[in-house]
Amino acid sequence: MNFLNILLQTAANPKGAAYQQILLIAVILIIFYFFMIRPQMKRSKEQKKFRDSLQKGQKIITIGGIHGKIAEIQDATVTIEVEGGSRLRMEKSAIASSIADQLPDSAQ
Repeated sequence: MNFLNILLQTAANPKGAAYQQILLIAVILIIFYFFMIRPQMKRSKEQKKFRDSLQKGQKIITIGGIHGKIAEIQDATVTIEVEGGSRLRMEKSAIASSIADQLPDSAQ
C-alpha cells in the first residue's frame, strides 16, 4: 500500500520525482565507489608497494604458481631461481606474493 501511495505522489509531482531519481542515482554511484572502486585502488597500491620492496634472496610466488627465490632485480624485470638451479626472467607484475606472507606465523 505504501509503495502505491509513493507512486501516486511522484506521478502527481514530476518535479520532485526528478530530484528523487537524481538523488537515487547519486547514492548508487557513491555506494558503487566505496564497495567496488576504492577497495580495488587500495589493493593495487598495496601490490605496487610490495613489488617495489622486493629484495634479492626473497622467496616469492608468481601469479602462475611458480615458487622461487629472487636472484637479480632490474627496473621492470626480476630473475628468479627455481628448483634445480634454473633461472627465469619475468616481469615484476607477475609476482603475486612472498612465501613468508603465505606461511602461518608458527611455520616461519
